[in-house]
Amino acid sequence: MRHTPELPSTTASTRRQALNTPSRRLRRALRHRATLVAGGVAVLAVAGGALTVGTQPAIGEALGVPSGTASASSTPQPALHGTALDRAQAAATITTAKTVMQTANDKVDTSALERRVDALRDYPELSGAALTTRISTTVASTTHVAQASATQDKRDVDAKAAAAAKAAADERAAAEAAEAARKLAAGNTVAGAKATATSMASAEYGWGADQFQCLDNLWTKESGWDYQAVNANGGATGIPQALPGSKMATAGSDWRTNATTQITWGLQYISAAYGTPCAAWAHSQANNFY
Repeated sequence: MRHTPELPSTTASTRRQALNTPSRRLRRALRHRATLVAGGVAVLAVAGGALTVGTQPAIGEALGVPSGTASASSTPQPALHGTALDRAQAAATITTAKTVMQTANDKVDTSALERRVDALRDYPELSGAALTTRISTTVASTTHVAQASATQDKRDVDAKAAAAAKAAADERAAAEAAEAARKLAAGNTVAGAKATATSMASAEYGWGADQFQCLDNLWTKESGWDYQAVNANGGATGIPQALPGSKMATAGSDWRTNATTQITWGLQYISAAYGTPCAAWAHSQANNFY
């Protein structure tokens, strides 16, 4: 009969001790509480077998925990465990929450987080489930504020960009409107109207200088090239003296205020009724109208 040598047994007490080392306790605490929030503002760490506070020396000093980043070769430091570790977590959570509130977007409501922090301030007198619950709710509220602040920051940036884009578009529109008004005013002068008529007569009808001279004679007689001219006897209107003036609406709704629209209609009328400005001028000389 074979005898199996007895193996060393591991008692329940030994297992509990193995699972209750400072580093294991801290890992469990961080895993279940899901962060000391906000990018290392207050980070607890185990270094060289001891609990230290990496970025908030004041917390370590208040709790009697060494500050800094102790290495394995440093002088051994006392480890925190149990309630002391929970209270260190509470102190770090408060510090992080305060930083998040101080840097939060002004539009974000931090009142709930403020109440959580106030409720956690008496952590030195708390322990067990009460302390764990308050830490968890404060971490959750801190995370909520941090996320809401980031979201609002983005909205503010987007709104600012949209406002800047709108302002730029409005500025362009205003500049374009000003330029259009300037061109309209220039085109409504006698010289501007004649320049427009010369260009359109040549480009659209092939009429040269001789035809323009007839056109100039005709419209000088009719209106003096005044786009606001109205014949008191019959109501003929504008540079070409359309009768009624509303006929010119076929060339544009702005026929009352735009010399170019009136000229467009007048050249179309001459071309259709007489063929050329000189023919229209000849009719006008013979009959005193065209």
